[in-house]
Amino acid sequence: MINGQNIFPYEFDPAYSRPVAYFSMEFAIDQALKIYSGGLGFLAGSHLRSAYELKQNLIGIGILWKYGYYDQERDTNARMKPAYVEKNYSFLEDTGIVFTILVHNSPVYVKAWLLHPETFGSAPLFLLSTDLPENDDMSKSITNRLYDSNEATRIAQSILLGTGGAILLEQLGRHTEVYHMNEGHSLSLNFHLYSKLKNLEEVKKRVVFTTHTPEAAGNESHSYAILQDMSFFCGLQNHEVQSLLGLGGDHLNYTLAALKFARKANAVSKLHGVVSREMWKSNTGICEITSITNAQNKTYWKDDILESALASQDDTLLVSRKKELKAELFKVVADQTGKLFSDDILTIVWARRFAGYKRADMIMNDWFRFIRLIQNTTMPVQIIWAGKPYPEDYGAIDLFNSIIDRIKPFANCAVLTGYELGLSALLKKGSDVWLNNPRMFREASGTSGMTAAINASINLSIPDGWIPEFARDMENSFIIPPAEDHLSTEEKDRLESERLLDKIEHVILPMYYNDPSSWARIMKNGALDVSPAFESGRMAAQYYELMYRA
Repeated sequence: MINGQNIFPYEFDPAYSRPVAYFSMEFAIDQALKIYSGGLGFLAGSHLRSAYELKQNLIGIGILWKYGYYDQERDTNARMKPAYVEKNYSFLEDTGIVFTILVHNSPVYVKAWLLHPETFGSAPLFLLSTDLPENDDMSKSITNRLYDSNEATRIAQSILLGTGGAILLEQLGRHTEVYHMNEGHSLSLNFHLYSKLKNLEEVKKRVVFTTHTPEAAGNESHSYAILQDMSFFCGLQNHEVQSLLGLGGDHLNYTLAALKFARKANAVSKLHGVVSREMWKSNTGICEITSITNAQNKTYWKDDILESALASQDDTLLVSRKKELKAELFKVVADQTGKLFSDDILTIVWARRFAGYKRADMIMNDWFRFIRLIQNTTMPVQIIWAGKPYPEDYGAIDLFNSIIDRIKPFANCAVLTGYELGLSALLKKGSDVWLNNPRMFREASGTSGMTAAINASINLSIPDGWIPEFARDMENSFIIPPAEDHLSTEEKDRLESERLLDKIEHVILPMYYNDPSSWARIMKNGALDVSPAFESGRMAAQYYELMYRA
């Protein structure tokens, strides 16, 4: 019988023995387990991998999505389209644990599945599902797909993660001292705890919170009326919730409520910490917001041969291995697009969650200059884009498809579909330059550049998110100077696009083709500087030091 004690295959390190439950809507643990959409999941997956490596007393709680996020396929015109295909996993164990939660004042049956630590080298991960014969179709659909666009379904998903996760811990008989909310999706767990403890201070003793959103408007909120109707508050009335948390208005902001329930919160980079403290400072009763910069698990992401070349300072092996990894990536390019790339040509990759503020097409802002760049035969370049838009973000999908259409005639430009862990690893290992150009102060952290650097791909980036903590221009990376704050968005986009192309044309291409020793120096510095500072072992240890034990 599975319980809270027999799920760990290791003795806890005494420094990490305090029992923690880590709640996240998504986890990117392995390519085979498709329960994630992007950066939040990549972060959570690396956290659980490092918790395993450090022998921490931490378990993950998430949701078993029947259709995952979505499968990114192509239509008859080679443009992307979302598809929903049922996923089945023989490596998950049915724990036999079934319980009910209240949604819309009606019981919904929940089953818990377990990803054992030994399967992929992660802390134990419990995944909740409502896809049970005891439930009606509406209740079954709660766990159909990650981030459902229907408001009531999204709220039900939060109830399942928060309240359902808390009930699971009780069913396991696991003594939990710290409940860690990775973003505000699991907010309802606080109302469940309050229903048991009847004291806000007692809840605060147990709860910590990680915020990931650098804009107030981007934080999830719903009307008190619909939350009450959905049984989100575990028996409390709307006025009781407002009185408890010192809130007013018609809508409950998940992040603000989490900051009032938690004893401590953290932003996910130093810059994001500054932005977050400024954003929420006018609200009374919120907890301290510190910073723990995101990180990625090196064991999972590294290429062993590259690692050996870097450790031995073997530049010949380093260059030859990069060419081999480029060739592996280019097989996928050829398979998907019919374009044959060369491993001798500088390759720039833009790949991450596809959202408007990340500006996937910024390099194309001056179209004539872009054409000149990609038609340069003296110092040629290859460019690859990849990423998944939210399936109902039609603006982002239109942007993705417009890039496909615009670059179709060019043999040295490609857009890849199916951006998941596997393709992400190929892109990071097979790229020479990792391009990151969000609008300033919009990226809370970003982690894709960390794993690119681990694999000797040089970051070319706006200095946002984690980048200011890592980057030394012309030493371990290339920095795009940001436009002045007072300028309009359009003028910032124009200037930063010019500066990006200036960097590529006047610095990056000449160095790559004419000064290979300088290129190798920057490549090696980036790979050596990124770990351990941005390796998730550091991050997982910091969470115990600054959040769980504090």
